[in-house]
Amino acid sequence: MSTKQLIDKYNRHLTYLRISITDRCNLRCTYCVPHDRIPRLSHEEILRYEEILRIVKIGVELGISKVRITGGEPLVRKGVYEFLDRLSRIPGISEVTLTTNGMNLKDNLEKIKAAGIKRLNISLDTLNGEKFRRITGKDGFKDVWQGIKAAGEDGFDPIKLNVVALRGTNDDELLDFAKLTFRLPYHVRFIEYMPIGKSRMQFGPPLLVPEIMDQIRSIGQLKSIEKNTDDGPAARFKFEGALGELGFISALSHHFCGTCNRLRLTASGQLRPCLLSDHQLDLKTPLRAGRPDSELAELFCRAVTNKPSDHNLAINNPAGVSCQMSSIGG
Repeated sequence: MSTKQLIDKYNRHLTYLRISITDRCNLRCTYCVPHDRIPRLSHEEILRYEEILRIVKIGVELGISKVRITGGEPLVRKGVYEFLDRLSRIPGISEVTLTTNGMNLKDNLEKIKAAGIKRLNISLDTLNGEKFRRITGKDGFKDVWQGIKAAGEDGFDPIKLNVVALRGTNDDELLDFAKLTFRLPYHVRFIEYMPIGKSRMQFGPPLLVPEIMDQIRSIGQLKSIEKNTDDGPAARFKFEGALGELGFISALSHHFCGTCNRLRLTASGQLRPCLLSDHQLDLKTPLRAGRPDSELAELFCRAVTNKPSDHNLAINNPAGVSCQMSSIGG
């Protein structure tokens, strides 16, 4: 095995691998799914669990210590709980976390917990049942909210609620989300919408973090929370006396690329050094051709070499990423 560590030419230490295990999802969110049907990967095109585990072990040898499982919706893939258990047991991994839309959460919390998952990220763009149906295409808000509450009662900590801020869609609920943190220990994270793939929404000017924060300051003073080395890109804040906290992810208005420590493995076995770039390296073909771990490790290192200093998306630039978020794993 190569003794190289995953340090790019900008001296960023890449220790975090986000893995999309499926491009399938049980929701059809308006900002994620286009009017025309997205061609789905065949089962043969999607990495098998054994292949993902092998790739992760190679990554760990190179310095990967944290893994997040995403989709699509990861909990719709058959065998996911056994896979999570095997993944959590790989020596050298300090943390395995899960991002889910919450639709399958409440009935599977014990299996998720038994698999070694302690932290959850749940995508939730509204607190209104009817608006949830309009955004996602499913009447599922009650199930998702019950799953979130049950997860908290079952000891998952932290529970992060990912809110994509959408002007004209949920901008009237920003204060409601912020107020949740006064009475519940959730981490509510507001995320600027990123133009990835096709969608069926018509967007006006993007709703950016400075505007979001201006609104939220109307209900109280925000106290900055010092970030630790394991934190992601969110700038963290808290209201005085609040049980939870707020996070702001400013992908467009204030790039956080300089501290990015992530690589992404797509459902089809492509290693992407940057979410907001279509550049990727194929791991699946050499893996299935029986190439040794050392050659796959060199592909990891090549991906790191090609990691850009920052992404080139701009607030007023309509250009985006051509791949769908469902296959990348955001």
